[in-house]
Amino acid sequence: MLEVRNISVAFGERTIIDDVSLELHDGEIVALLGPNGAGKTTLLRSLNGTAPLKSGAIIVNGTSLGDLSRREIAKYIAVVAQENETKFPITVLAFVLAGRFTRGAAFGWETSADIKAAHDALEMCDLAEFSKRLMNELSGGERQRVVLARALAAETGILLLDEPTANLDLAHQALMFRLVRDRCRNANASAIVITHDLNLASEFADGVLLLKSGQVFARGATREVLTSGNLGEVYNVQVLLDENPASGKVRVTTVY
Repeated sequence: MLEVRNISVAFGERTIIDDVSLELHDGEIVALLGPNGAGKTTLLRSLNGTAPLKSGAIIVNGTSLGDLSRREIAKYIAVVAQENETKFPITVLAFVLAGRFTRGAAFGWETSADIKAAHDALEMCDLAEFSKRLMNELSGGERQRVVLARALAAETGILLLDEPTANLDLAHQALMFRLVRDRCRNANASAIVITHDLNLASEFADGVLLLKSGQVFARGATREVLTSGNLGEVYNVQVLLDENPASGKVRVTTVY
């Protein structure tokens, strides 16, 4: 379980996150929504300990995040960041295996369990044939799926995903969200996902945290938060809401 208690994050004199609280329970997916500049990525970085807090506290499984080392944090939390830091000449398999380091693995000293977890994660992410390819030879979407595979191979209880579908085609967008949902349901894990796709959030998230200017504008069940009033106020656009005939979930259409 992840508990965020009234946290604020500032860079210099500028407050980016202001008095944000949330709870992330086992098995739950929360979509983190809001316009560009709302503070979504900064909030996610604070949950991983890479953006220092101005005030407040983050509790992971009963322990303050500030009391944990980077290695200890990585045992609990895996991050799927935007893919702009993965363009280097390392094989896909080695990159995914790096996610197992908190379990004692070092490259060249992996156990059979580490190797199996890495190959299983690659297969789940539709990358079984990519293990010997170099990361800098892949497309942006392929690298993004490798980053997810590394997070899945780490087998942590919490996943933090920053726009994980930004470079993916429609099929792999759905695949990524299904994999995250299945991990949360089957392994009692939980996830926070930043996305600009409100319909993907509606389909796959259990709840929504909607940010505006670094503050919580609305939070709760997906259907309660994705209203025309909330979306109009936060995004400054007019939307039409109806029901997806296949899933029964809220469907959002922007009026241009």
